[in-house]
Amino acid sequence: MRRWGLIVSGIAMLLVLWAMSPLEDRMQAHGPGMVTFELTGGQDRADEILSEWGEDGRDAARDQLWIDYAFMLAYGIFLGLAAAAVRDLCRDKGLRRLAAIGAVAIWLGPLAAGFDAIENACLLLTVGGAGAAFPLLATIFATCKFLLLAGAIGYLLVGGVGLLGNRLSPASGRLP
Repeated sequence: MRRWGLIVSGIAMLLVLWAMSPLEDRMQAHGPGMVTFELTGGQDRADEILSEWGEDGRDAARDQLWIDYAFMLAYGIFLGLAAAAVRDLCRDKGLRRLAAIGAVAIWLGPLAAGFDAIENACLLLTVGGAGAAFPLLATIFATCKFLLLAGAIGYLLVGGVGLLGNRLSPASGRLP
């Protein structure tokens, strides 16, 4: 079941990224891309970006933000399932510390998606001309999202290296 979840969510991530790519191109044709907008830090910079984008760039940003909710769902599921798989493999191979860290790491991707969802709501309000607090709030939630994503991906990398090292160690009996 987990394998199918990883496959389906991985394919979904790629398809949604593909769908968002032309929108990102439209924004960047007029100014900065979405990540720059996510990290404006305040209303003044957000207003500059919105002005640079013009109507076409703002429309592209709005569309991308709505489509991004599907990407959040896909990456939240993918990272959670991938971390659970690494955790379970570490536990099975006797890598107790990595397995223990995995008990927390399985939640990092889904939590990042949650912060991303709130960030997008703030950005949609910013694009729509709502209050001055939303660009700052979006930056705070985006920063939390990026830190959680770094932790999730870091766990997958460190866990993968740990599993590979365990597999190649003389004690495992699998040395080439």
